[in-house]
Amino acid sequence: MRSVELFAGAGGLALGMGRAGFNHAAVVEWDYNSCKTFRHNQRNHVKDMEHWPLFECDARAFDYAAIGGDVVVVSGGPPCQPFSLGGKHRGQMDERDMFPEAVRAVRVLQPKAFIFENVKGLLRQSFTSYFEYILMQMRHPELERRRGENWEQHRSRLERHHARNQSSASYNVVYQLVNAADYGVPQRRERVFLVGFRSDIPVEWTFPDPTHSEAALLWDQWGTGDYWERHRVAKRRRPLLTPRLASQIARLRDKNMFSLGQPWGTVRDVITDLPDPEKYQQSSFTNHVFIPGARSYPGHTGSPLDEPAKTLKAGDHGVPGGENMLLRPDGTVRYFTVREAARLQTFPDDYVFCGSWTETMRQIGNAVPVRLAEVIAASVAAALRAAHNPRLCGRVAA
Repeated sequence: MRSVELFAGAGGLALGMGRAGFNHAAVVEWDYNSCKTFRHNQRNHVKDMEHWPLFECDARAFDYAAIGGDVVVVSGGPPCQPFSLGGKHRGQMDERDMFPEAVRAVRVLQPKAFIFENVKGLLRQSFTSYFEYILMQMRHPELERRRGENWEQHRSRLERHHARNQSSASYNVVYQLVNAADYGVPQRRERVFLVGFRSDIPVEWTFPDPTHSEAALLWDQWGTGDYWERHRVAKRRRPLLTPRLASQIARLRDKNMFSLGQPWGTVRDVITDLPDPEKYQQSSFTNHVFIPGARSYPGHTGSPLDEPAKTLKAGDHGVPGGENMLLRPDGTVRYFTVREAARLQTFPDDYVFCGSWTETMRQIGNAVPVRLAEVIAASVAAALRAAHNPRLCGRVAA
């Protein structure tokens, strides 16, 4: 299925889309280092992306006539800084707000569906009016903003149009805040996904059910002890079972274990086979280099080894402290290497990041986890296939 990826960054969402069966007719990204990373991996024949045309340009200047043919899905992660909890919170007043360009792509290409991702901060109360405006534009992308019309005036016009034509919206749009850890990503990462299907496509789509849970992890660690045995952690080296944890485990004993799903992934799960970069300076793994200077301070205490990582972030001026650090069991901290951070974002080991340490960590912090992207995209792909072939209806597991 032909697709277009906007604001591609280093390629997390694009890779997930590729794994779900989409074939990008265009990948659009303006950042030099992200494009360098993308091209490097294309030259190295990374699966699913080798032949995708990459356009290094501002999405506002991209001519969709260059694509040609039908586009089934438009996807992308509009820059999140305008809405990020760690950013300047300027929202629609921030020149980096690219939601208008996401809407333009939908208006011009008229895809059967779209998938857009953004930060949790988009749902903050202070952005409620603008978020409702984004949703309204995506439901009626054909109702373009007029010259001289500000966004509030445009929103009012869209609302009046929607009230009169609610049953004939061009796109049926749903959104949800999802935690990547609930879908097998070893990281607590809450992100908003907006998914829309063209109204002439007979689809009733809902977000995929979570497959992993914190409760399953706690049971794996403290109910059965399988987690510690799997990682060969001696009893004397295991964390203490606190009264709060003991109470939680006691409540879990009465539950159906099958209903808990699979355990959340942890930092240990994904870095345990990597050599300690501080002890072994030479490694066969790319991007696995020790960076000194990590320190802990209030609010920046690193990610514990036996929990999902904290949300990896891309700082305004380099790497944020606590979000990109490992907290060892002995209380010491060090920065995650680029390879470790890439694993926490579920990039494959053959995916190489180009640029300085701060630039590569920025690319990773801005990325959509590949596994989460694949889960959402695969569900959308299954719904589109079922709509195309009615015999598949009822077999699509959202």
